[in-house]
Amino acid sequence: MSGMNICVFCSAADLDERYTAPAREFAELIGKRGHTLVWGGSDVGLMKVMADGVQESGGRLVGISVEFLAAKARENADEMVIAKDLAERKAQLLARADAVVVMVGGTGTLDEATEILELKKHGLHIKPVVLLNTAGFYDGLKQQFQRMEDEGFLPVPLSELVFFAENGAEAMAHLEQ
Repeated sequence: MSGMNICVFCSAADLDERYTAPAREFAELIGKRGHTLVWGGSDVGLMKVMADGVQESGGRLVGISVEFLAAKARENADEMVIAKDLAERKAQLLARADAVVVMVGGTGTLDEATEILELKKHGLHIKPVVLLNTAGFYDGLKQQFQRMEDEGFLPVPLSELVFFAENGAEAMAHLEQ
């Protein structure tokens, strides 16, 4: 499948090389394979690493920022939308995406991930969702999700909701299958 819009949720924090290097690799894959990055639009932290990598590799950038972060929005994106609040931003990100990849991040990223999975659980979208488990970052979350499934908290199999990828190549292979 060529020319996908890949929504990436990730941190706006400046992070260690063990997180930025794999992010750059995944960003290059997005760009070189002719896909578009749909992301939060900020030009800081891992969000900037992703945007730089995609753009430098020939991919397109579609940013969905939000009014209170508009000052941090990237100047040279191919398209930039300013949503009125975080809820509208999340809705727009999902609407513009063919697939969702959740990278390392904090509470905002976790909020986005769980909302996307909740919507999928209820059949409100059928887009593939990948958790990119860089450096084992989401091992604890994977264990928690597994327990939810084992103890009957999930109405659908975990494997139908989310795919855990250990690296960008594995994530891309899953998205393009």
